[in-house]
Amino acid sequence: MFQPVASRVSFPEKEAEVLKLWADKDIFRRSIDNRKGAKRFTLYEGPPTANGKPGIHHVLSRVFKDVIPRYKVMKGYYAPRIGGWDTHGLPVELEVEKELGFKSKTDIERYGIAAFNQKCRESVFRYVNDWNKLTERIGYWVDLEHAYVTMNNTYIESGWWVVKQLWDKGLVYQGHKVTPHCPRCGTSLSSHEVALGYEENTEDPSVFIKFLVDKNSLSGELEQFVDKPFNLLAWTTTPWTLPANTALAVSDSATYAVLDMGDEYLVLAAALVEANGLAEVPEAGRISGARLVGLRYAPLYDAFKYGMTVSRLVNGELMPVDEEELSYPVIAADYVSMDDGTGIVHTAPAYGEVDYDSGRKQGLNFIHHVDLQGMVTGNYPGAGKFVKKADGLIMADLKERGRVFKSEKILHTYPFCWRCATPLLYFAKQSWYIRTTACRDALIDGNEAINWYPGHIKTGRFGDWLQNNVDWAFSRERYWGTPVPVWRCGDCQTTECIGGLDDLKSKPGFSGLSEKLDLHRPYVDEFTFDCPHCGGIMKRVTDVIDCWFDSGAMPVAQYHYPFEEDSRKIFVDGRFPADYICEAIDQTRGWFYSLHALSTLLFGRPSYQNVICLGHILDGKGEKMSKSKGNVVLPETVIDKYGADAVRWYLFTASPAGNARRFSENLVSDVTRSFMSTLWNVYSFFVLYANIDQFQPAENQLEPASELDRWILSELNQLVAEVTEDMDNYDPVAAARAIESFVDYLSNWYVRRSRRRFWKSESDADKVSAYHTLYQCLFKTSQLLAPFMPFLAETMYQNLAKSVSSEAPDSVHMTDYPVAETECIDSNLSTAMRLAMKVSSIGRAARAQAGIKVRQPLSRALVAGVNNQEKNGLTGLLDAVMEELNVKGIEFAEDEKALPEGAVAVTEGPLTVAVDPVLTPELADEGLVREITHRIQGLRRSAGFEIADNIITYYESNSEVARVIGEWSGYIHKETLSRQISRGIPEETDLTADDYKLEGHPVRLAVKKAL
Repeated sequence: MFQPVASRVSFPEKEAEVLKLWADKDIFRRSIDNRKGAKRFTLYEGPPTANGKPGIHHVLSRVFKDVIPRYKVMKGYYAPRIGGWDTHGLPVELEVEKELGFKSKTDIERYGIAAFNQKCRESVFRYVNDWNKLTERIGYWVDLEHAYVTMNNTYIESGWWVVKQLWDKGLVYQGHKVTPHCPRCGTSLSSHEVALGYEENTEDPSVFIKFLVDKNSLSGELEQFVDKPFNLLAWTTTPWTLPANTALAVSDSATYAVLDMGDEYLVLAAALVEANGLAEVPEAGRISGARLVGLRYAPLYDAFKYGMTVSRLVNGELMPVDEEELSYPVIAADYVSMDDGTGIVHTAPAYGEVDYDSGRKQGLNFIHHVDLQGMVTGNYPGAGKFVKKADGLIMADLKERGRVFKSEKILHTYPFCWRCATPLLYFAKQSWYIRTTACRDALIDGNEAINWYPGHIKTGRFGDWLQNNVDWAFSRERYWGTPVPVWRCGDCQTTECIGGLDDLKSKPGFSGLSEKLDLHRPYVDEFTFDCPHCGGIMKRVTDVIDCWFDSGAMPVAQYHYPFEEDSRKIFVDGRFPADYICEAIDQTRGWFYSLHALSTLLFGRPSYQNVICLGHILDGKGEKMSKSKGNVVLPETVIDKYGADAVRWYLFTASPAGNARRFSENLVSDVTRSFMSTLWNVYSFFVLYANIDQFQPAENQLEPASELDRWILSELNQLVAEVTEDMDNYDPVAAARAIESFVDYLSNWYVRRSRRRFWKSESDADKVSAYHTLYQCLFKTSQLLAPFMPFLAETMYQNLAKSVSSEAPDSVHMTDYPVAETECIDSNLSTAMRLAMKVSSIGRAARAQAGIKVRQPLSRALVAGVNNQEKNGLTGLLDAVMEELNVKGIEFAEDEKALPEGAVAVTEGPLTVAVDPVLTPELADEGLVREITHRIQGLRRSAGFEIADNIITYYESNSEVARVIGEWSGYIHKETLSRQISRGIPEETDLTADDYKLEGHPVRLAVKKAL
């Protein structure tokens, strides 16, 4: 016997029971251990940071990470999966700064690096219990007891080893170049971090500035313009950089117009005159951009007058420049665009990437008038102000001096710090770089070997990123992170990279090691050793490493590679490369990239083979979730109400993996109602009748007794094949949707068409076949569902398998995934049955259009638009279609024109189904009987009778109704399990009764249980 199943169920309560079962029987560990010795399947867990509470977007990535390994285990793979925690970097530091009320790095250093980093250490696991609780609650099976932690000494030491390997290959260098700099955090960002923080529709000034050319530089054909001021018109959206201007760039192949403004000349690209509203201004001439190159102009601000140091790059180092060496030339540059602006580009080499390149190539001067906190220095207008606030003061000063031609506002895309939302500034400064550009081709070739889902990411977002690769600025001028393992001599500037603790301890004169080893600042900064060249003291550079480097190093660092003997087996035991990784689409330029870059640079191959790239989570209206909007959904509130399975299923089926998906409580509620309750109703229906008939599943395959059984078993095995193929192709969305469609078929066609077989079948063989078929469908559906809905699948399995046989595995997750029995798949039967369902659906629409109730039998339905093959397929299924449409016969017509007059038809595509609405007296009688039977069944339910209870039925009505009941009494007896049908309702208290108006006749019905 199966355990009784209530028709109404609380899925969260059932999930609590399953969680207890898993814990009591140690199912997760055993499910893995059972597959030891089999081929390994490796998941790399992208490490989250536990200093904040998990959100619904974390649930999304975690269930997608969970579904594939669960499937692989059931397919026979050995698949241990280890969790990880990302514990370093700005996310942690910013949280601590907020708690301490700090505004800048100065506050941190005043507080003390040791004390600050201790606060960071305490912060990183503040919400770990919330993470662990949610991880368990959603059924994400991952080993958190042995999780890797990026702040551990062992992890840091492996990170040092990685840097040392790249150093020895000549791939690590300290470069002076323009880097995106966060003035709030006081550090550079890597290119992939910058990509995470772009914001559209950012408002900035749009300013057109007049630069006055030195008349002494006007020669040749330009001498004609010496009679009045000759101005070059340049455009900028960053007025704060204008004091640092040291050149103007033009296109030497473009034509420039000299406009006569009356009291001055104004020069801009001829192609952009109209766009700037100057088409009506008379031209004094046109000149080639090449002729402008070499002109000298007057600076907007004299750097020396305003107290700034001017420098120039010499062999990669900025060297001071004397005042007499200062010049402001017009240069040619290929980045000058004719799409917008004026065709003349303001160039400040200290504050722009292309500007810097021009400064380096053409020996331009560098003026720094902004500090690393983004504050204007010296005596410039806006001094002491943040650059964005200084914009207005600088513009006002230039306008007063007649240097502003016009100013507007512009909306454009601008990069912000992805952690603190501060506008990024582009600074020329020194940073440590990994020379990823040296391996661009290897990165691109390696990407070709990776299977991306969705596939367009490979050549699109990720492929484009690799094609436009720039060197990775991997150092940070911060505190809480893996220290850069480079030591420098203070005397001769010799540098050495250290590859591990033993390497460090072996250095002559090594000192600074305390009793308690902590490889973080400031303790690691105390490690010194003797310079091998001059005998001076080697001290560590103070920078720490980008936390993206930490996460990208996890394939080796999580095992303390290569320092542990076991870790050196990762290349032969299946731990490297990973079979599978999964994160959201923003990680194409984050974790996906750092993993790929480090693995390629270290080992010449990718570190992962298959990746699912997820779209973002939006609210129910399709808007981005944010705390300020108040539309953030807390996962625990939805899970507590509807269960984890409902959330999981919605996330799997809402949209293809790479697409954004909306999320709200209502959408999850729809899953419960439309899918889970449907499956549960089929399951409870089976258990109810199986227990009544004491059905026991057969050990051997039984031959199906009907076309309906053969059809659903064909659909089941086709489903197994489809789901297996989809999961092997890393497409759980398609697999879940296929299961959803099958459950709909199972409930709304197979069970509905088979109901009377379970209690009124005239053949024992037919009933047994129905039970066996439905059992097979439910049992295998529980297995198919297990990776997706682990709780509901377990609940069904425990009753369908463990209650039947104590020899069955203790969990559905310890069973083998179903294998399709291809001999059971009948594609012709499936095609015919789907056509039968389509005909039935359209026919019901025709009945509705005719305004005739479904319970009223009709004489016939007519079908047009089917070919001979389809007609032949339908022939064996006509009884089912007739019953669905409640008609006495089905006729085929050549086309719509051949339908009889008066028929009511509905057409969908090539298929037309019509019904004949004419009712004979016999049909009317049968319709009335069916209405009466329906009302008696309703009274049974209201009275709370069991499904197998016999009843006594009483009625009161007119003679016409009595006649019909008398003629159809056998039908009523059978359909309602009425032992007796009596006219007249006695005065008894145990009756359940009600009054009806049926086909114009007043009818009172009453029922009671027969003893």
